[in-house]
Amino acid sequence: MKIPKRIQPLIEDGLIDEVLSQLMSGKEATVYVVRCGSDIRCAKVYKDAGKRSFKQAVQYREGRKVRNTRRARAMEKGSKYGREEQESLWHNAEVDALYKLAEAGVRVPQPYGCFDGVLLMELITDEDGGVAPRLNDVTMSAEQAREDFQVIIRDIVRMLCAGLVHGDLSEFNVLVDEDGPVIIDLPQAVDAVANNHAEWMLERDVNNMRNYYAMFAPELLETQYAKEIWAIYEEGKLTPDTELTGLFVEPESEADVDSVLLEIKEAFAEEQARLARMNRSDQDDN
Repeated sequence: MKIPKRIQPLIEDGLIDEVLSQLMSGKEATVYVVRCGSDIRCAKVYKDAGKRSFKQAVQYREGRKVRNTRRARAMEKGSKYGREEQESLWHNAEVDALYKLAEAGVRVPQPYGCFDGVLLMELITDEDGGVAPRLNDVTMSAEQAREDFQVIIRDIVRMLCAGLVHGDLSEFNVLVDEDGPVIIDLPQAVDAVANNHAEWMLERDVNNMRNYYAMFAPELLETQYAKEIWAIYEEGKLTPDTELTGLFVEPESEADVDSVLLEIKEAFAEEQARLARMNRSDQDDN
């Protein structure tokens, strides 16, 4: 097939020998199947910022550190150089996350590097050697759904223990090979400590997966893994081997906002009544 413009430099540098086919085109990138020597891999070509439907929202970028102060200032100002650096940071975030998560035992594609906005990585295949399907294209038994959901939950825990939250996890960002689910698409992964939105992103990730697998095993809708995981994490007790129950009871001490507001109104009314009584008493004395 015709060589995409962004891949041409990798062909010239000998990193890719042949582009075999286009695998998919998504909101942030187009993925191609390529040959690198005797290996078949995939090349993820990131779309330019102006052409992506997925925006680099502030909540995803929060907490990402830039050591070079000149780059940091340029990114804050939004200059051309700053935008280019922001793009580079966005691209490299995925390859950095892939290396980090693979080391943590999370099932993700093996990365081979990011070159000028093109990420080279392992091609996930099915048992017949074909391209592995996305989770949303897979049907399964209730037993398989329960089993695979536990695999995903365990990988989410491993990610959090490694300091990351996927941030956009759904049935569209999971592939299924002969050994089970493989998590993909990580450029928006956030720092669990430095990002103030990490908790609700984790909850959304977990609940997206729960809701999908519940189509095959409805009882999963009763689980509360997101709240349980985050509560243990906040206590500093979460490990990759933490035993989870899927149960969570809101602390009794958690503030009831309506009750608090009612108490404030009642206290205010009592104070006004007290002042009124004092005023009447003063008038009577006169």
